[in-house]
Amino acid sequence: MKILPVFAAMLLAGTALPAFAQETSQAPAEQATETTPEDAAPEIASLPWGVTLNIPQGWTVDQGENRLILTPPEGDVNFAIIKVLDAENGGDAIATAWKTYDPEFDRTVRLVQDRPARDGWEESVGVSYETSPAEKLVLFGSAQRFGDTWTVILGRGALATVAKRNAQLGQSLGSMRPASYERETFAGKQAHALDEHRIETIKKFVRQAMDDLEIPGVGLALIDDGKIVYEGGLGTRLLGAEHPVGKDTPFFIASNTKGMATLLLSSLVDEGKLRWDDKVVDVYPQFRLGSDETTASVAIEHLVCACTGLPRKDMQLIFNTSRDTPASNTFDQLAATEPTSSFGEVFQYNNLMASAAGYVAGSLINPGMEVGAAFDKAMQDRIFDPLGMANSGFGIDAFQSLDYAEPHSWGASGDVELAPVEWNHIFDPFRPAGGAYSTAHDMALYVQNELAEGGERFGAENLVLRRMPKIPTGEDSWYGMGLQGNDEYGVDVFSHGGSLLGYKSNIWFIPEAGVGAVLLTNSDSGQSLLGPFARRLLEVLYDGKPEAAENVASSVSRGKEARAKERADLSIPGDPDVVGGLAARYVNGDLGPITIDTASRLTVTSGEFDYVTRANEDGTHSIVIATPGLFGFPMVVGEQDGKRALFLLDSQHQFVFLEE
Repeated sequence: MKILPVFAAMLLAGTALPAFAQETSQAPAEQATETTPEDAAPEIASLPWGVTLNIPQGWTVDQGENRLILTPPEGDVNFAIIKVLDAENGGDAIATAWKTYDPEFDRTVRLVQDRPARDGWEESVGVSYETSPAEKLVLFGSAQRFGDTWTVILGRGALATVAKRNAQLGQSLGSMRPASYERETFAGKQAHALDEHRIETIKKFVRQAMDDLEIPGVGLALIDDGKIVYEGGLGTRLLGAEHPVGKDTPFFIASNTKGMATLLLSSLVDEGKLRWDDKVVDVYPQFRLGSDETTASVAIEHLVCACTGLPRKDMQLIFNTSRDTPASNTFDQLAATEPTSSFGEVFQYNNLMASAAGYVAGSLINPGMEVGAAFDKAMQDRIFDPLGMANSGFGIDAFQSLDYAEPHSWGASGDVELAPVEWNHIFDPFRPAGGAYSTAHDMALYVQNELAEGGERFGAENLVLRRMPKIPTGEDSWYGMGLQGNDEYGVDVFSHGGSLLGYKSNIWFIPEAGVGAVLLTNSDSGQSLLGPFARRLLEVLYDGKPEAAENVASSVSRGKEARAKERADLSIPGDPDVVGGLAARYVNGDLGPITIDTASRLTVTSGEFDYVTRANEDGTHSIVIATPGLFGFPMVVGEQDGKRALFLLDSQHQFVFLEE
């Protein structure tokens, strides 16, 4: 719910945006330990000019009168916090700070963007710079003004480290505020009932945001005092068509599946058939990570806590997943994966671990069945049927047989348009981590169950344990077991989000208020509604400061500017010299083949998409996927070992496709 510095938006956007980095060195295996926000409480630093912030554990600090420099343990990133007086604007303040910090700094500014001022600041500005993919570099400036003093953050260093330690950055730089600021709190306040007027207020906010963000359709549900007080749809299933969304319209809910998979695990713990601290390899002998030591350290709870140090490993899903990929591929990929940070050190989100958790649970419940079928049956028998979720399930084929909400996203045109729903088959083999579809009504039933702490169906103790902190994700937030928690405003808000191509969704529940909410969208632009919706819900419940609408408006303007800049850098169609120099076929051992034609079509195991080209700052060129929903993936054109090559980089891995 907090607006973090400019780097966070880039990294938290996930793999659908360009992200470049090399494989980082592997961390040694350690005995898995549980970390809570209290255990990892950072030191609070007070800067001489009246600003406070948190210092993450293990980071070094170099502090002077007018600056503080933070460096993570890797030593390849620095964040300089610098005092600047009397600058005319945030951009000038950032330029002045660079002259102080590094007089030889000479980078072309890409964008200067105003952001809503929060946490006591009176003005906030972010600056991004031109970089090239081969640099694998994070480079930004951020300035916040209070009175006549600007506090500037300059960030520069290895993207792999920034990606790995993004949650710690949220804990630290996201906590920076004037020392005199008194934080807004709803602690001790009685939440208003969601009566007809307040429900309409929320719906009005959603309708306006849908217009601003070009979201065709939304499934919405609200729960208060144990009852569903609103459920329905706003907008349409398909852009420009008369196909209204209703309470029973299916959407892909993506990673909201994770909390359901951990609910399945909790049912086994209720029955005494499993313990959270059981070693996975003792329960499911086929489980393996990259080394015997790491394998032996992982307990059931660590599969779903995002605290084991395993980084995201999603490129295999996107590039090398066919409709024939078996569910067991989850375990094949994990066997070749090692942590890049120590157990319990930092939050790192990994879909494969969550996928394994669901399949282990299904195999315990339905032994002898293929792991995917065992999981599907277990979810139907223990989650969907008992909760009455009649329109929820798994599989792209089953989904497409329904009157579903069509996915939408941005492509190279710059407009929100229909996206290819069939690409979402890539999560079928990994469905415990994000392959479910559901409706506003069904998800309201799921949230009701959370607020009722399982009622008569599930044991309250193990259900609630899923919400408890396992690893910090920010200053006031944490990840549990397939659920997130946040107490930024003095009340516990539990939630989880979901992101697949063309679908963005979230659930929230506030046990203290007895309130829950479901928001399903059929556009990638819906991502910019999720945080503001949570804020608007709290504003309505507790008479909070009206910030949500401004947050949406800012996201709209900044997004349009960023996308226009991105499109201006592209050659549409692709530069004929670049396209003409490409090989017809490339292969990578992990991600499979890429076949390229001169009609700007590119084929991988998972499917086909369009591409365009971009000239990079360092003189290289990239081919960039242009298909809506995948727009932005770049592959650098080059050579290796005397062969034509394509270099695909995500935040902590590099994949080289060589000419075949």
